[in-house]
Amino acid sequence: MGLDLNLLVPLDALLQERSVTRAAQRLGLSQPTVSATLARLRRHFGDELLTRVGNVYELTPLAEGLVEQTAQVIGSADRILRTRPDFDPAHARREFTLVVTDMHLATFGRVLAALVRDAAPGVRLRFQHNTAHVVRRAEEHLRTVDAMLLVQGLLAHVPSIDLYEDRWVCVVSSDTVTSAPPTPEALGARPWILPYHNPTMSFSPLHGLHVQGIEPRIDMVIENFLTMPYLIAGTDRVGMVPARAARLFPADSGTVLVDLPAGTGRLVESLWWHRLHDRDPAHIWLRNTAAEAGRLLAEGAAEPTRRSD
Repeated sequence: MGLDLNLLVPLDALLQERSVTRAAQRLGLSQPTVSATLARLRRHFGDELLTRVGNVYELTPLAEGLVEQTAQVIGSADRILRTRPDFDPAHARREFTLVVTDMHLATFGRVLAALVRDAAPGVRLRFQHNTAHVVRRAEEHLRTVDAMLLVQGLLAHVPSIDLYEDRWVCVVSSDTVTSAPPTPEALGARPWILPYHNPTMSFSPLHGLHVQGIEPRIDMVIENFLTMPYLIAGTDRVGMVPARAARLFPADSGTVLVDLPAGTGRLVESLWWHRLHDRDPAHIWLRNTAAEAGRLLAEGAAEPTRRSD
């Protein structure tokens, strides 16, 4: 028996809230109504979905597996229903969701938000934090959001536009650098911190070292860029970040930058989306606005200044 599609929204509320009472409040329905809906869902799935553990409810393993799938279905349906034959940014009431890193938000996101505010005051931007899990499932995740910022080389067969160029640089503690820059061998011998490192992906900013037969030991993997100096200062670690992220480091961070060996640090930041958005006028406007934000950032017209605190 197929699931009544009208049950998807209360199912999502129950999975998110893990409480009949809170789900009822979220949906604006009575508690008995949501309790009856939960009973129907339990019969359909042949599973309790919510089980009491002490004074709280927890999701069953089956329910845990439904959380992301349900959110994806509802997100896709919402985008379909919000599609219009044209888009007037000056009068639009719309929310766009973009997946970005902390560095993207502080640089590109800052510029994009200013452009959107000026052209479309009724449009809201929602920024979600990028994670390694999201990157691994990027093509699937793009069904639930409007766009993701990722470097070129990570995805294939997914539409994208290039926004601006950047380059990878190494971050080291200032007290470990002499007048001569570290050799590739010296850098490779140290423990490394890499952001979003995934050995299964073909793209690697360490390609220049690998070509020289150097295989750094990855000591730490993080899912952000702007915390890097706090993990590097006073240690022998080597970190890797885009140069635009390094410009946001505090001036007294206790770190310095060195170029990647062999000068292989170039990267291109791009905006990626699912093909279902290709012809949506609102999404086309978002892409054009993102391209303009990338152009301004590339030209240095909106560069953030280095923090002095």
